[in-house]
Amino acid sequence: WRRVADEGKDYPFARFNKSVQVPIYSEQEYQLHLHEEGWTRQETDHLFGLCRKFDLRWFVIHDRYDHEQFKKRSIEDLKERYYTICSKLTKIRAPPGQEPKVYVFDADHERRRKEQLDRLFTRTPEQVKEEEYLNQELKKIEMRKKEREKKTQDLQKLITAADSSDARRSERKSTKKKLLTKEKRESSGSVDIPTGIKFPDFKQAGVSLRSQRMKLPSSVGQKKVKAIEQLLEELGIDLYPMPTEEICREFNELRSDMVFLYDLKLAYANCEFELQTLRHRFEALAPGKMPLTVLPTTAGASTSGTAPAQTEDSPSRKKASDIIDVVSTGPSTPQRKRRVSAADPGSAIKKTKKL
Repeated sequence: WRRVADEGKDYPFARFNKSVQVPIYSEQEYQLHLHEEGWTRQETDHLFGLCRKFDLRWFVIHDRYDHEQFKKRSIEDLKERYYTICSKLTKIRAPPGQEPKVYVFDADHERRRKEQLDRLFTRTPEQVKEEEYLNQELKKIEMRKKEREKKTQDLQKLITAADSSDARRSERKSTKKKLLTKEKRESSGSVDIPTGIKFPDFKQAGVSLRSQRMKLPSSVGQKKVKAIEQLLEELGIDLYPMPTEEICREFNELRSDMVFLYDLKLAYANCEFELQTLRHRFEALAPGKMPLTVLPTTAGASTSGTAPAQTEDSPSRKKASDIIDVVSTGPSTPQRKRRVSAADPGSAIKKTKKL
């Protein structure tokens, strides 16, 4: 019944009464595209009629399906036939150049899923208990595995810490050795030989700019960089030339030679400064005396057979013992005396006369 005032109006809940749009096919479409072995036209029409009547409620469709007139089929067979026809009709009726969205129903997967559900529901109590026991054992195994992994990580951390401590010790030892070798080099007066600039080799895979080859390495100090720029400006050479293969090679060699020259000049200045310092120290220790540059050897006396005459009044020649005695500041040791006697030319002449 309805109110008199509501006559001629739509039912308020009619908007929720949705129906499924089941496609309709023609005889020509069925003969060209929808024909399939095992399905007749009458059986397909009967299936689509039930689908329109019951809005794709497949359990109801399967219950009302005429299994006496037609072949007995399962729900998966009915669904597979229906969705196959729907997908074919969608592809046929789609406009050219457009790929429509098609729903694909996998009947084999649906059958396997129902078989697994059936096996799950038909388990015996013993099988359920066994499964629970296996699940508990699996949890225990996973817990043991996590504990082993945690212990392995802790052990790895300890090994890494020990390796890092050993590396720090070796670094300390290497730094000590470097300092000792540096002190020995400084005490012996040796000078590092300059080698210029060592440009890195760009041999890695991938794309790289040729101008990167002209980039100065980080080992070159700011003073050397400024000296290179100043020399290039004096020579009238561009600081960033066109990076061709030949220009890159020649430009790097030129800057390497500039740094080599800069290091040589610096080493020469250091040597001059040390020599001047030693001269001032000698003059402070022995005022009025000139340093002896070349000591007389016994080779000339042995070859000539006669020793040159030496007098105490000759200012040009001095005894080596005088110079050594003046320079030495500490007390003389027996070894020092032997060195002085060995350096004295008079003793060397006496030994040659005895022989």
